[in-house]
Amino acid sequence: MKIRVLGAGAGGGFPQWNCNCRNCDGVRKGTLRALARTQSSIAVSGDEQNWILFNASPDILQQIRSFPELQPARALRDTAIAAIVLIDAQIDHTTGLYMLREHRKPWPVWCTAGVREDLSVGNPIFGVLGHYAGIDWRELKLGEPFAIPSVAGLHLAALPLTSNAPPYSPHRDRPQPGDNIGVTLIDDASGKRLFYAPGLGEMEAPVWQAMREADCVLVDGTLWTDDEMIRLGASAKTSRAMGHLPQSGPGGMLEWLGELPATTRKILIHINNTNPILDEDSPERAELRARDIEVAFDGMEIQL
Repeated sequence: MKIRVLGAGAGGGFPQWNCNCRNCDGVRKGTLRALARTQSSIAVSGDEQNWILFNASPDILQQIRSFPELQPARALRDTAIAAIVLIDAQIDHTTGLYMLREHRKPWPVWCTAGVREDLSVGNPIFGVLGHYAGIDWRELKLGEPFAIPSVAGLHLAALPLTSNAPPYSPHRDRPQPGDNIGVTLIDDASGKRLFYAPGLGEMEAPVWQAMREADCVLVDGTLWTDDEMIRLGASAKTSRAMGHLPQSGPGGMLEWLGELPATTRKILIHINNTNPILDEDSPERAELRARDIEVAFDGMEIQL
């Protein structure tokens, strides 16, 4: 199984277009040692020929251009993206579907019934795309392992996460199972497992079990502290209220990752532009290195 990180940033990317926090200002001026990042998305393949796109970010065209394997050029119009899996209905994970409207047939899109509802009513992307390539919706049922026929060598299993639905969802601030999911990907040949959860607001028993069984976890790294956005004056909400477990503090992501087996590869993704771990010279980044925790970046490749 090969995983390519197409985008490692949270919504808005890094630097965010209208943000002048220390990180964004520093990376623009070249005074901060940090890599720019597009918005969160990964591609996964079992045979390195056909790929599953996890989330279609607003930066999808740039991400495809940066990864030539997604354009094998076998015909006049071609792509190696064989299916799309949506983790949630958030703008930063779905707007890229508009950019893929020139596809020659309806896109096979796997997502839960709740996500389909949000993208049909609250933010009707699916309806709009019906005037173009269209959507071939495949219901993603929680707890039931499944394969995507067009992508050989992989099995997947999804489980609900406690996070938050987008503002246009009737479930906003009242999360329902299926609003946000984590996915375990299993390589059929090697049995190796990846657990992917870019939005994780609470560590529940099934999630912890999936993480402990994985060879690599690629999980929520949005904010360093629970009150990060409040202290900066960027939001009135805590990290947990936004549906993201902070890295630091009691019960934070670092505490949980420290309990995983020593052999587990630990990677943070969906990094918000304000998070000090983006600064490669920061004490927070040094703490991650000391704990053997990696920070995802655009173009990162993982082989399992």
